[in-house]
Amino acid sequence: MIDVVLLGIIRRWYIRDRVSIREIARRLDISRNTVRRYIRSEATEPSYSSKQSTSSRDEYAPKLPAWLVSEFARSRKQRRTLKQMFLDLRTLGYEGSYDRVAAFGREWKVGQMERGKSASKSTPMSSRS
Repeated sequence: MIDVVLLGIIRRWYIRDRVSIREIARRLDISRNTVRRYIRSEATEPSYSSKQSTSSRDEYAPKLPAWLVSEFARSRKQRRTLKQMFLDLRTLGYEGSYDRVAAFGREWKVGQMERGKSASKSTPMSSRS
């Protein structure tokens, strides 16, 4: 992994001090190809591709929001908890942890609250005459 400071050193040595690519690679103990790539690039800082990982929750992703919507419509005393929903997912074959289900539930709830706030702001208030 190369950082911005190292990138600055490589460019300074190559452009200003006229140090060869081979010598830069030797001094910094990195590959000549790496030195060459960063000298030729126009980037001011290195960029890394984002890692796309799959979640064990992906297979059950449509069920959980549907359950949350249906539970949200019920009265508070009749609602199932996230723990109960997690146990239901386990019976369906979900092998992930409760923590991931709870995190999803929290994110969903925040999204619902934000939608409610934006909806209340967009509706005009009736003026008293």
